[in-house]
Amino acid sequence: MDDNTHPSNSQIDWSHSEEYSRASCDLSGLERSIDWKQGLAIALGVPLLILPSIGYFTGYVWAFSIAVWGLTIFLGFFQNLAFGELATVFPKASGLPGYTQTVFGSDSDKINKGKFKFGKFIGGFSAWSYWFGWSPVLAIYAILIGSYLKGLVPAFSGLPDTLLSLLVGAVVFGSLAVINSKGLKNGARAGYILAVVSLIPLIVITIAPFLTGDFHFSNITGSWFPTDWTWDMKHVLILFGIFAMAEWSACAWETAAIYGPEYKNPNTDTPKALLVCGGICLVLYVLVQTSVIGTLGVGGVLSEPMSPMLPIANLTLGTLGASIAIIMLVGAMLLIIQTAFLSSARSIYSMSVEGNLPVFLSKLNSHGHPMNAMIADALFNMGLILLGTPTAILAASAIGYICANGISLYTYVKVRNDPELSKLDRPFKAPNGWKNIAMTTAVLNIPFFLVGIIYLNSLELGWATTGVGFFVLCLFVPLWFYSQRETKKATESQEKRTAERETVLAEISA
Repeated sequence: MDDNTHPSNSQIDWSHSEEYSRASCDLSGLERSIDWKQGLAIALGVPLLILPSIGYFTGYVWAFSIAVWGLTIFLGFFQNLAFGELATVFPKASGLPGYTQTVFGSDSDKINKGKFKFGKFIGGFSAWSYWFGWSPVLAIYAILIGSYLKGLVPAFSGLPDTLLSLLVGAVVFGSLAVINSKGLKNGARAGYILAVVSLIPLIVITIAPFLTGDFHFSNITGSWFPTDWTWDMKHVLILFGIFAMAEWSACAWETAAIYGPEYKNPNTDTPKALLVCGGICLVLYVLVQTSVIGTLGVGGVLSEPMSPMLPIANLTLGTLGASIAIIMLVGAMLLIIQTAFLSSARSIYSMSVEGNLPVFLSKLNSHGHPMNAMIADALFNMGLILLGTPTAILAASAIGYICANGISLYTYVKVRNDPELSKLDRPFKAPNGWKNIAMTTAVLNIPFFLVGIIYLNSLELGWATTGVGFFVLCLFVPLWFYSQRETKKATESQEKRTAERETVLAEISA
């Protein structure tokens, strides 16, 4: 099959599991080269997403931020058990982007009858939202790495911030693209190395205050909420927004499911990677926030909101600890970029295969890696770096992530309720009644968390950030219509060639 003529799931009748299994084998050119431990290694960048949010959350809800992280991780388990089931129902689909496109994109679905295929559009939009939830991580952490390097290396002090960030982005994105160009297995190896570089120092610095006696539980018990906190509508909306931001970080271990087409045994590897990564996140997110507030107190955290791990390192490990912390943070950011780069590139690839983005983005290199999608993702983030404001980028990105999670949960409910889809084989199945839990968490995401993050953005950064977020999401509309025309022309061309070939064969026979 030519790289530029991928069929989409929407062109296949997958109403019966055997037919879907045969058809889906032709959908993915991605190489099955990793097991759940290697997928976990790549996803281990997720626990490190707490770093830019420690001070941000503390500023709004003080010590209650510890509970926010814990509750959000449990929310992640509720959501990811549903996604783990979808991963075994559709083992060829690339995580959340693939599930929604597969389920809503079928030509047999009533909502896809007529000229405008509404279901296909919704599936593609969900995948696009997911991509926008992950992709800007590259730009955010390229900017942060540049800021840390500027403080660490005197030679960089004379460079403009934006120029340094662009240089960092070019080096990091280019290096990771080369490393991953020969397959996901190399990305997993890089994940192992970066996990050791970043996670071990993070754990050491987090636990050290408990051993040195610098941790004081009274810093937590005496500062649960700000003194002016009230449970009025304004503060409830702020809390919804905080939970939305927390979900962007603490629930992102669903990325382990996006490698479904590349796991050797997706039916067992996907659930294992999801559950183990979730357990690690539960421990680290709660422990890190607890250690920081218990050691520094709310006032101490707010005096160092961008890098509260540094004063802890100085306090417990001395001046050497500060240097270790900087190296740890840079290593952590590289791991986060690696995780986001692979997830967002596969989202682009999945959308292109499904006919929801231009076809050239689904082209694989000789090692079965979606290099065109990765290059497009890198160029998009080089443009984002020009904005120079990581907080604004993150806030806009969270809007996309909440949309993707909400739509994907509604997808799970549809799969459980549909008479045909409910019969598909499920090697891993969430407990009975889980569709009700999935529906509840879907409603939490859309509309409550979505309204909350929009409101929080308006307080923190004005309406411009929300505008940027919705502008990027709306870019999908012209790209989708272009892709539909592209698919229609390719189909018509193929039908014309087939008709001409049949005519020639008929003349020869005559």
